[in-house]
Amino acid sequence: MRLVFCGTPQFAVPSLEKLAATGFDVRLVVTQPDRPQGRGMELKAPPVKQTALKLGLAVIQPEKIRKNEEFQKLLVEIAPEAIIVVGYGRIIPPWMLQLPPHGNINVHASLLPKYRGAAPIQWAIARGEAITGVTTMRLNEGLDTGDILLQHETPILPEDTAVTLAPRLAALGADLLTETLHGLKQGTIPAIPQNHSEATLAPILKKEDGLVDFQRTAGDIRNRLRGFQPWPGAYTQFRGKNLKIISAQPAQESWDVAPGELKTSGDRLMVGCGAGTALELMQIQLAGKKAFSAREFINGYRIAEGERLG
Repeated sequence: MRLVFCGTPQFAVPSLEKLAATGFDVRLVVTQPDRPQGRGMELKAPPVKQTALKLGLAVIQPEKIRKNEEFQKLLVEIAPEAIIVVGYGRIIPPWMLQLPPHGNINVHASLLPKYRGAAPIQWAIARGEAITGVTTMRLNEGLDTGDILLQHETPILPEDTAVTLAPRLAALGADLLTETLHGLKQGTIPAIPQNHSEATLAPILKKEDGLVDFQRTAGDIRNRLRGFQPWPGAYTQFRGKNLKIISAQPAQESWDVAPGELKTSGDRLMVGCGAGTALELMQIQLAGKKAFSAREFINGYRIAEGERLG
């Protein structure tokens, strides 16, 4: 099958590699422009571009695609049977949606219609889901509202973070994509409209999503800590300075401690949370300092009775 592949981040790399390895005719890879990164702000190619060059595939990096006549002419000349879109990061214009006979096929990292949006992996963990998965769908002009083609479920493990779950979903998505394309070629996959009444959203993360609200339960806070890795993480204030929570777990026993209040017991450091729960802080980091274990923090800062975070 003759394809054009649109993608940018690491999540899209397994899909591109799988298509190339299984004999699909990837005529063109479309990715976002190189961006400055790191402390030196040097230009760095996105992961999909790096992979495409290793595979010897043609790559272009248009700044815009909606009203780009040169880009449109190129795709019309290629006449792809399908356009693959995996984390490309641009809204696909109507002319592009209508171009290939099999449509624009997207790999989305959730079980649609749940978690439509830019951060489905992060929000599924943050909201305490035990199961997630990947969906292939045919894009339309809505936000992840197109018809479902195939889905595959997978558990979210208790210790999973967005960093550990994303590679597993990317690999599952790559397998599901090739299965989907074979099925479309053979005419064996029906397109199933989404039940929009069951939709939930997974909006792009903002820095303030990482600010800990100690009125939430300890379980909720830990889920958000797991989901919001590597950014924005989980942070609060301690003695007027930013405090990053690196690892924590809900206390199993009952603690008489108010939301946000710190309490120590030997080498253990607790903070009160909502609904009478408490969160045990295992590793934390003050702004400008190295990371501390709970014991190091207790010994170094001598927590006063009734002292609070936030």
